[in-house]
Amino acid sequence: MRKKLNITEGIFPMPVLMVATYNEDGSVNVMNAAWGTMQERDHVVLNLTETHKTVQNIKARGAFTVSIADAAHVVEADYFGVESGNRVPDKLDNSGLTASKAESVDAPVINEFPLCLECEFVEYQNNKYGCGVIGKVVNVTADESVMSGDKVDMTLVNAIAFDPYTHGYYKVTERVGEAFKDGLRLKK
Repeated sequence: MRKKLNITEGIFPMPVLMVATYNEDGSVNVMNAAWGTMQERDHVVLNLTETHKTVQNIKARGAFTVSIADAAHVVEADYFGVESGNRVPDKLDNSGLTASKAESVDAPVINEFPLCLECEFVEYQNNKYGCGVIGKVVNVTADESVMSGDKVDMTLVNAIAFDPYTHGYYKVTERVGEAFKDGLRLKK
């Protein structure tokens, strides 16, 4: 028997994304965004309201980065979500993490997060069913520590996912199958 739950945002896992931008003075702003995904192969969508400092920065600079949060930095990742850049301009300094300038866009890369997508701002949608920020991925970088040969090894990334049911974070580490291959066994 199924039980009705009092929740509407029940997709799990939800990625824990660190969205980084530069403030007007060149300092680094980072926010935690669990409401984001790939819209198509080279476009990121972040469901963010215009009141976020991050959105204001994205519109002003025309760029942002999206890093995949990892288990080693869950405290810092959560801090970037519970503290507002509108209230605290030095969130990065408070976290103890560091940043470098992205190779391809006018945005920072948070050095401690192992996987980063560099994005050019495409548009902001704010209609009733608009999705917020849309960005085109123009470069992806990974720390050598999560590489196996020339490919990213997601078991080494130790990415974390947000659980909307209990407000927890979980590690996403174990490979359990082969995409576009395992299901072929059931094809007739």
